[in-house]
Amino acid sequence: MKYLSPCLLLFLFLQGCSTTSQQSGDMIGQLVIAEPLMVNYKSEVALARMTEVLQSVEVTDEQRAELFYNRGVIYDSVGLRSLARLDFNRALRLKPDMVDAYNFLGIHMTQLQEFDRAYEAFDSALELAPDHEYAYLNRGIALYYGERAHLAVDDLTVFYQKKKHDPYRLLWLYLIEQSVDNQLAMSNLKQRMTLIDDNVWAKNIIRLYAGELSHKAFIRDITIGVGSNKEFSERLCEAYFYLGKLTLLHGDKRAAANFFKLALSTNVYEFVEHRYARLELDLMRRKVISNHESE
Repeated sequence: MKYLSPCLLLFLFLQGCSTTSQQSGDMIGQLVIAEPLMVNYKSEVALARMTEVLQSVEVTDEQRAELFYNRGVIYDSVGLRSLARLDFNRALRLKPDMVDAYNFLGIHMTQLQEFDRAYEAFDSALELAPDHEYAYLNRGIALYYGERAHLAVDDLTVFYQKKKHDPYRLLWLYLIEQSVDNQLAMSNLKQRMTLIDDNVWAKNIIRLYAGELSHKAFIRDITIGVGSNKEFSERLCEAYFYLGKLTLLHGDKRAAANFFKLALSTNVYEFVEHRYARLELDLMRRKVISNHESE
């Protein structure tokens, strides 16, 4: 086959992702779209105040580290990832035992596909705080995207065991187990889902994955119990991401790409689903280029 330049391949990939198969197109056509979340003015005010304090007030190194960390968390929550990383690194230079800063840096390194640096950050967090639940989750996700799924299963199992009634812990454990042994993963999913309360909305995602709920019914019920646009956007961010992962597992890359884009469109930056929707798209684009370069 004639070699295509990476730029042209990306263009063709993006163009292809705009049109889905008839079934997936119908499914996307049924979706309701949330109004993207705006930056909360309280976050803007907090950023301004912290910056003013850091520039003009005499504080101890420990206090300055806390201010850098807290400002980094706000930067992260509004999607300013580079500024957040700068502050997390500043915090760690002043206070090298700041566990949560290592955890955040590991997440950012995963999103940048700098997996070795991500592992180092999470390892540092867990050395300092062996019971840090979310460091296990985030290291497991990094191992999963870094193509070390067998190791990722161990971390996600630890995370899941700490709260078995949490549907999201079960979903991530399933996604990672599925990449190792699809049949066993589905068996485990169906067994574990009995521990999830039927009144929890996210159980519908699990039922969808288990084949007990149709796409149409899942989409129809997305709005049930939603009381605000913020809650609606958060729910849709989750729904779009997991629909993307499911359609990708079924081999429909075009529909999956559209779902990941829809997850990003919600602007729920701090949600794990928003964080990794962009990584999913980046990995799909990279695979398209790699496949064509090898032909």
